[in-house]
Amino acid sequence: MQGILLLLPDFGLILLGWVLYRLVDFADSFWSGLEKLVYFVLFPALLFRALASTPIDFLTAAPLFASGAAALACGVVLGLLGAPLFGAHQAAFASRFQCAFRFNSYIGLAVIGKLHGATGIATMGILIGAMVPLANVASVWMLARHGNLGVLREMARNPLLLATLAGFLYSSSGLTLPTVAAQLLGRLSEAAVALGLLAVGAALKLRGSSGSHLASCYLLAVKLLAVPAAGLLAAASLGLSGVYFDTVIVFAALPTATSAYILAVRMGGDGPGVAWLVSANTLLAMLTLPVWLTVALRH
Repeated sequence: MQGILLLLPDFGLILLGWVLYRLVDFADSFWSGLEKLVYFVLFPALLFRALASTPIDFLTAAPLFASGAAALACGVVLGLLGAPLFGAHQAAFASRFQCAFRFNSYIGLAVIGKLHGATGIATMGILIGAMVPLANVASVWMLARHGNLGVLREMARNPLLLATLAGFLYSSSGLTLPTVAAQLLGRLSEAAVALGLLAVGAALKLRGSSGSHLASCYLLAVKLLAVPAAGLLAAASLGLSGVYFDTVIVFAALPTATSAYILAVRMGGDGPGVAWLVSANTLLAMLTLPVWLTVALRH
């Protein structure tokens, strides 16, 4: 119950985005522009501000990275084991495989920020920064036969990763953000969460063929049940507690990011199938994420 109540406002924003997209006469270009604003400006500002203002001890954070990597690796391995469920449709599998392990950073930062404030955002930020390259490598590797987009190019263009690296460097320099810069980044950060969640809701695609129902259910179970369980086991085994423990659980329990759809389309994959699976993942996470969050809060 505690997890449900904590997440209700965030899930409410996602559903509001879905309603606004369908009932209000905003052009598709509006939502496309909003997604770009959030992705390229607002969330990078949120990440950079949190990281630049927080001292980071990488030695202490090593178990955090290990736990996140264990959860991600679980999704990759179990995702690969699902290939036979797609039968002859291996092109569809190559696109949907990433739905077993990719994560929605917007929701993760919103949830952990509510739990632990700037410290939580900084912790989630460094975990995301470490896991984005791994997720991109696995996704692009599987889709490589369908396009010529390289892994290094994808990572070099990822604004969340770039903002994380910039925040690392600024934090390590020992400098303090100037007042004006801190206030500007603060204003952008305040807008990031609400607009990001609205954009997630607007991107939900509830119609269209899901392909093999068994294969889809398998990938959903991997992402929403097996991956969080692996994260919980790893975090408990490595003795994580407090904000680090909560961050791993939230990270592992996140639904698939809409960037999975974007990557599939850009690399000539099964865009509609991925869009449906991402949407189903997001909606089902409204049921599973509060459960995993309650588990974390009781730890």
